[in-house]
Amino acid sequence: MAALTEEQSLLKEQAKAWARDEASVAKFREMRDSGNEFGFDKATWASIGEMGWAGIVVPEEFGGVDMGYLTFGVVLEELGRQLTASPLLASGLVGATALVLGGSEDQKQAWLPKIADGTATVTLAVDEGPRHAPARTALAAEKTGSGYALRGHKLHVLEGMSADAFVVAARTSGSPGDSAGISLFLVEAGASGLSRQRLITADSRGYASVGFDGVEVASDALLGEVDRGAEVLDAILDRGRAGLAAEMLGTAAQSFDMTLDYLKNRVQFGQVIGSFQALGHRAAGLFTEMEMARSCVEAALQAIDDGSDDVAQLCSLAKCKAGDFLHHMSNELIQIHGGIGMTDEFDAGLYLKRARALEATFGNQAFHRDRYATLIGI
Repeated sequence: MAALTEEQSLLKEQAKAWARDEASVAKFREMRDSGNEFGFDKATWASIGEMGWAGIVVPEEFGGVDMGYLTFGVVLEELGRQLTASPLLASGLVGATALVLGGSEDQKQAWLPKIADGTATVTLAVDEGPRHAPARTALAAEKTGSGYALRGHKLHVLEGMSADAFVVAARTSGSPGDSAGISLFLVEAGASGLSRQRLITADSRGYASVGFDGVEVASDALLGEVDRGAEVLDAILDRGRAGLAAEMLGTAAQSFDMTLDYLKNRVQFGQVIGSFQALGHRAAGLFTEMEMARSCVEAALQAIDDGSDDVAQLCSLAKCKAGDFLHHMSNELIQIHGGIGMTDEFDAGLYLKRARALEATFGNQAFHRDRYATLIGI
C-alpha cells in the first residue's frame, strides 16, 4: 500500500464515514428506483462540492486545493465501495484535468472555480462507437469565418445528461484512425444544434448520447493547438483511467469484504462455510488479486503526481489489473452467495452491474493489454 500522508489518511476516513452514512448503497438504490434521469442525487453532489472534493486536482489560484491524483484516488476508492453516484470523476477529475492541461487562461478562469465548488459540471465526450477508440474520432470540426462548426455524435458520455459543458474530441484534419488531426473544443451544453439523449444502462448512471448538428463555436473554444489534441487527450484519458481504477478497486474491495463476511457467518452442514478448504483457498486467491490491483492503482496515481515518464504504461496497467480483479470478484460475489446473490433485493447485483460498466469505460482490459504491450515495445 502507498504510504499516505496524515492529510490523506484523514481524508480517507472522512470519505469512508460520509459515504457509509450519507451516500450508501441503500441511497443509490433509492435514486435508481426513483427514475432520476441524471443518475445521481443533487443533494449528494452538493455535499461533495461543499467538502471540496471536486477541487482536489484544481490549482489553488482557481479555487481548488491542488492535492494531487493519489489523494483523489483515496476518495474515489471509498465512494466506489458504496456505489456513490455523482459527477465527481467525470467533472472533478476528467473535466478539471482537461482544462488544467489544455485550457487557456480565460477558459480556466471561467470554469475551474465552478468545477471546484460543484456548481458546474464539465465532462469529456470522446467515443463514437460501442468500443473505446480515441483515434477513430470522426466528428468533424469544419473551419468557418469566426471559428468552427461541429457535426457528428458522441456515445456513452459520462454525466452527459447533467453536464454544463463538454470537452469534445473532434477531427480538424486527417481520417478516422489517425492520431494527427484531432482537436479539442470546449462546448457549452446550451449551444444551438447540440442535443442529448439519455442512455438507459445497467448501472443506472447518467450517460447520454450527444449530437452535434452544425454546432458553431468560436476559435477561443479550442483547447490547446489545432490538429494536435491527441497528446493532450491521451494525458486526460490516462488520468481518468487511473481515477476509474481507484473507484473500481473500491467497488471490488467492498465486494470482497461482503463475500468474506458471508464466508465467516454462513453455516451449512453444521459448519461455517469459510472453514471449507476449497472456499478458503478461493478467498486467499482473491485477496492476493486485490493487493496486486491496489499496488498497480496506487503506482499509477503516484506516477501522475510525480510527473514520471511511464505514466501511460502504469495507467493502462492499473485499469487492466483493476478490471481483471473487479470482473473476477463481482462474479465470485454472486456465486459464493448462491441463490440470494441473484436477487435484486440483495446488493450483489448492483455491484456486478457497476463492475461491467466501469470495465468498459475509457478502455476495457483487452484495450489496455494491447496498449501496454505497444508502449513497452512488444
